[in-house]
Amino acid sequence: MTQDLQQLLEKINTDGVEKAKSESAKIIDQANAQAKVILDTATREAAQKIAQAKQDAEAFERRAEETIRQAARDTVLNVEKAVTALLTNVLLKEVNTTLNTAEIVAQLAAEAVRAYLHEKGGIDVVASAKLADAIRAKLAAEAVSGVTVVTDDHLGAGFNVRLAKGRIEHNFSGAAVADALAKHLRPKLAALLKS
Repeated sequence: MTQDLQQLLEKINTDGVEKAKSESAKIIDQANAQAKVILDTATREAAQKIAQAKQDAEAFERRAEETIRQAARDTVLNVEKAVTALLTNVLLKEVNTTLNTAEIVAQLAAEAVRAYLHEKGGIDVVASAKLADAIRAKLAAEAVSGVTVVTDDHLGAGFNVRLAKGRIEHNFSGAAVADALAKHLRPKLAALLKS
């Protein structure tokens, strides 16, 4: 009986071990299947996140490049504007200095009067008191008639020529001459700044 009992115990033990092995194999297979599903899902999600991160990085890079290009354009425009303003101020100062010189203004006024002498109705030359005397003297020395020299201390540097009883006026003031010169210089200055 002991032997039967021993055999029975061994059979129970063997069946139990085999059943436990079978169940553990099933559990391991299920765990492996779940692990594979989890790994596949994680791999897919990681690939999606990597792809999204690449798209975001490329979009950020494009925006950064555009921002840098815009900043460069703004910098060039600001420098161009500052240099133009500086040169315009220097030009205005130099023109005003030149047009405050009695001899130069008298010569320019005489040339302007000669250019307009064919006009009927007389010519008025308007200048500051300091420059008006020099203009009168120059016109008298050249025996130019029909010209009236009028004083206007608000004019500053330069002079104005009025024709047709004041209906037509040509402005040779410092600001007008500097502005005319600056209009011709700006395209060349812009080309220099862009090269």
